[in-house]
Amino acid sequence: MMVNCCGLLGTNKEPVPLKSVEVELEVRDHVATVVSTLNYENKEDKPLEAVFVFPLPGDAAVCHFSAKIGQTHIVAEVKEKQEAREEYDDALSSGQQAFLLEESEQSPDIFSLSVGSLPPGESASIRLEYVIELAVQADEGLRFCLPAVLNPRYQPQGSGGSEGGNVQVTSVPASLVPYSLSFSARVSSPRPVSKVESNCPLDPLQHLNTEQTQATVKLAAGHKFDRDVELLIYYKDAHQPTAVVEAGQASSKPGTLMGDPVVMLSLYPEFPQAVMSSVASCGEFVFLLDRSGSMSGGQIKHARDTLLLLLKSVPLGCYFNIYSFGSSYEHIFPKSVEYNQKTMEEALKKVDKMEADLGGTEILKPLKHIYSHPCIPNQPRQLFVFTDGEVGNTKEVINLVKQNSGSHRCFSFGIGEGASSALINGLAKEGGGHAQFITGTDRMQPKVMQSLRFALQPAVVDISVTWDLPKGVSVTALSPPITALFQGQRSLVYAQLTGQSSEASEGCVTVKYSLAGHPSQNQLHFSLRPAEDTGLTVHRLAARTLIRSLEMEQREREEEEDGGAKKKKVVELSVQSGVSSAFTAFIAVNKDNSEAIQGPLVRRNVPTPMMMNCRLQNMSYGAPVMNSMMECSMVRRTKRSCGALGMDTCESREKGNVFSNMKKKLVASMNPQKNSPKRRGVLQGSCHMSLSLSSECDEDQCDSNLPKQPSRDPLLQLVSLQKATGCWVLDPDLAAALGKTSEEVEKPKPASVNQDVWATILALIWLHGFKMDAQEEWELLAMKAVSWLRAQKASCVKESVEAGNALLGCNVQNDALGI
Repeated sequence: MMVNCCGLLGTNKEPVPLKSVEVELEVRDHVATVVSTLNYENKEDKPLEAVFVFPLPGDAAVCHFSAKIGQTHIVAEVKEKQEAREEYDDALSSGQQAFLLEESEQSPDIFSLSVGSLPPGESASIRLEYVIELAVQADEGLRFCLPAVLNPRYQPQGSGGSEGGNVQVTSVPASLVPYSLSFSARVSSPRPVSKVESNCPLDPLQHLNTEQTQATVKLAAGHKFDRDVELLIYYKDAHQPTAVVEAGQASSKPGTLMGDPVVMLSLYPEFPQAVMSSVASCGEFVFLLDRSGSMSGGQIKHARDTLLLLLKSVPLGCYFNIYSFGSSYEHIFPKSVEYNQKTMEEALKKVDKMEADLGGTEILKPLKHIYSHPCIPNQPRQLFVFTDGEVGNTKEVINLVKQNSGSHRCFSFGIGEGASSALINGLAKEGGGHAQFITGTDRMQPKVMQSLRFALQPAVVDISVTWDLPKGVSVTALSPPITALFQGQRSLVYAQLTGQSSEASEGCVTVKYSLAGHPSQNQLHFSLRPAEDTGLTVHRLAARTLIRSLEMEQREREEEEDGGAKKKKVVELSVQSGVSSAFTAFIAVNKDNSEAIQGPLVRRNVPTPMMMNCRLQNMSYGAPVMNSMMECSMVRRTKRSCGALGMDTCESREKGNVFSNMKKKLVASMNPQKNSPKRRGVLQGSCHMSLSLSSECDEDQCDSNLPKQPSRDPLLQLVSLQKATGCWVLDPDLAAALGKTSEEVEKPKPASVNQDVWATILALIWLHGFKMDAQEEWELLAMKAVSWLRAQKASCVKESVEAGNALLGCNVQNDALGI
């Protein structure tokens, strides 16, 4: 059982002030506006300061924050962060109510909300609004995720972080989170809404008009808010280029971002079919796999299966290597090796033994090691990153990927609940690749193989965007230059339009690029007439895009004078647009309460849900020691002192004392910080935590008591037998994978047909006959097999296919096989 650590609340069921969370989602085409209302109530007999650390999507533009206490409504202002913190502390010291919302300086998807001086018996309602673009998934659905699970962030060893940047999290098992969630969504689009799916139970979709372009949906009653809420929204003919022009804010000065019209372009490049049907036969593929403790159980198994499919699908002539990481990292080869039967077999033997046994989530060190190796001439490097992790140095990791984006493409995969959207999206965006999220019952393999197809597409180079606008209208790009284009994937461009034009005027944007040596272009004509009822959504998204770009430039030039200028520009833009940044915060002070609130102010940290793999009992620790699973509450600036305690659950399979396993996860705690003289004596609570852990694990989520391994999936069994060249060998293992005896497989073979040709034809027939529902997973390795067959110039192919169909009970035609 846990005791209070600076107001830490746990399983002792002390009252916490957050009572409920209400979320309203409005989706217009591919842009979402999210309004969250957090209702607080102080049921204690003394005034409270409540601190709630929670996740938001990493690319969200937080644009409104207000509070209501009784009949008093206070709208927060955006101010420079240190100024806002001081105003908050001043208000609390003088007995006023105050509210502070700030973004973590290390990761843009973590926010902390401080609700100060809530009197006994008083209620407060906090309204938070953000806008976000919805990402396009492999199946053309638009993905919205409401993060509910704030998994603790792994702090790299020895990283102190910048002042105020280290977010620490109070976490309890999701079943014990005392607040409730209500969630509803309204969807509208120029195209019909065909369906909405979710990982959580939904009430039936309700269409609001006969054209089915508007619909509503909400979570079914009884949702526990114990997981991220994921919505997948499907439109008919979703991949259409669009442009939205939004009028500027009347109260803002013309010539400024908020005063001028802003255009948002959604571009869907269409590449020539002849180019798309070809697959590159060169490239260096580096696979980076998370083996931290939280990947244990099914996740590490799915990752192993995925690596099998990837290694079978890599074309001959390429190079590859596999890295895995936790608190430390490993690599299969000292440097990337040429892909052939010998290197593939060596790699797969090591992959088969990989377990989730490497501790925490230190991703920066292996990335630096990968980037330290020079690229192989004429072999473009493609990096595939698989992680369920949340790291404390997200911005540093993304910055490293961006610095190396000229020679690498990065494809990222977020695995499981609570994967950091800032990390996964940031890696792909800055690495010129593509991001995928694998949650709930999703199979990892189809999404990963789609990204491999992207990686095997010829790289699009020499990308440029040109504008043709009426006389008197000029354009200022607000988005960074496009660095990657993929078939069927959306690229978003924001631009500020300055000057006057008639509303009937039209503009045109042209995207030019070179693909496999062929110059290509796509054009989009659009009206300059502003869209109606968009509010300032497009302006805020554009401001967020520009803010993120400037923040990254500031980090790159932090040591230079220019870094300070970039920071100043971020603060100015954030204040002007009302959109949060790493260097600003929302501050609201209730100056109407005439009487100062009396009594010592008690801090209460509102717990966030976490996914727990092991039960916590029977072992005690003192602080300060660890910083990942259970943590003292957020250490904000120099106001409070507390050690941090953390671990990855189920991280070790070592037999014996659980205590010996935990000692390996100890990481350096943050430096103790002094309380502010201004508030010394106001805050109560000592820094001590006791935590207990048993060696018992939930068998559904933790596999330390390994059951007997089930037989392998038939598809993976067949795939595992394919050679690096693409062929199969006629042997008893292949016969067993096909569900036959060796004699049954060998007997019908036409006499003049080579054994390997016959085996390969049988494998292709089986894939087409029995596994068409998983075609995305085996399509690339089948193409390799067909290429091998064609190179053999084998005779009697038609006869072999007929005999194979008869043997396997299929009716697959030569044309379908591609031979």
